[in-house]
Amino acid sequence: MIRHLWVRIHRYAGLIMTAFLIVVGLTGSLLAFLPELNRLLTPQLFRTPKAEVALKAADLIESALALYPNAQFNAVNLSTDGTAIIIINPGLNPADGKTYQPNFNQLFLDPYNGLELGRRMVGDWPDGLDNLMPFIYKLHYALALGETGTWILGAVAVVWTIDCFIGLYLTLPARQGKLNISVPIIQRKAYWQRWLPAWKIRWKANSCKLNFDLHRAGGLWVWLALLVFAWSSVMFNMKSVYMPVTAMVFDYPNPKSIWGLPKLEKPLQQPKIDWRQAQEITERLLAEHAQLHHFSVKEPVSLNLNRALGFYAYWVRSSLDVSGVGKGGNTVIAIDANTGEFKGLHLPSGQHSGHTVTNWLVMLHMGRVFGLPYRIFICVLGLMIVMLSVTGVIIWLRKRRAYKLKASVKR
Repeated sequence: MIRHLWVRIHRYAGLIMTAFLIVVGLTGSLLAFLPELNRLLTPQLFRTPKAEVALKAADLIESALALYPNAQFNAVNLSTDGTAIIIINPGLNPADGKTYQPNFNQLFLDPYNGLELGRRMVGDWPDGLDNLMPFIYKLHYALALGETGTWILGAVAVVWTIDCFIGLYLTLPARQGKLNISVPIIQRKAYWQRWLPAWKIRWKANSCKLNFDLHRAGGLWVWLALLVFAWSSVMFNMKSVYMPVTAMVFDYPNPKSIWGLPKLEKPLQQPKIDWRQAQEITERLLAEHAQLHHFSVKEPVSLNLNRALGFYAYWVRSSLDVSGVGKGGNTVIAIDANTGEFKGLHLPSGQHSGHTVTNWLVMLHMGRVFGLPYRIFICVLGLMIVMLSVTGVIIWLRKRRAYKLKASVKR
């Protein structure tokens, strides 16, 4: 009776998630090769990486200001080889005091000389190859619906995480009476031997059995990876669930408490600390903390200005990062944008166990570890998620058809 209840819960949870998981699976397969696809679709936005030293973030901001003096810049991203991405917001034109609204929100500069490579407007819907991959990225994490889509996929991720355990339970063979621990272990192995067929696919069986085997065995083969991606999706989209659960198991202080800055009444327009000063202060403080906490800085990732909270954040890749692919890193130091006062340090590992686990989840989800083989695995896993969703719907349709036929015969 209990098993029958879990079957029904698994079935209807799967039906609810099907459309969302198909979208997430297909887009995730593409995003496993996001850098390569970006270069393929928009080669003009990327230079061939050189051996020479790239400009600092503050130098690139000055180059961007020279090109667009009325724009408002929020971040310099250096994590992509061959380009520097400047994030732009509408600014105020000092000549007339009116809002300056550029027709783009990302500016691409040559990281070696600061010259413009191109621009693009990343919006909710693509209007060409330039913003196709950013749209797929938004579709993946928010269904391209903003906060509403983020919340929807967060709820789906919670259900998906729970359903991973239900699905695993349903693959186990039903017990034949209570397990008697006095029975020799050799005889008790028979239970696990009855589980072995669940891992196999009867390729020569009829379509009904083949479809069922693909759903059951396919889910078992990649079960751990499914759980990792389901729970990491909760981390990205439903922090109100992820943070308290993680804090129950690990040392995981609320990330907001690290910076300790309240939201400003109005977003900061002109901070007293400019970009060059921010770079100098954060580099100096980071060097001091690197010596204090025994880590080394490998390369810069980005320099951001959070206008809502009023602080600069300098992201680097350090020896404490688990990232093994690309130039990404999660070592962050923050300073007050008006006073330059130190506001917090976030280390990706070794500082708090909860942050270490979270950082691993981020890197596993985004394919930043284990090189090309792991990214190929993520691509295949996305297609497996689609397959599991489709085969689950087929199983439901056949069960429903059989139930209707049985009811018709009874009548």
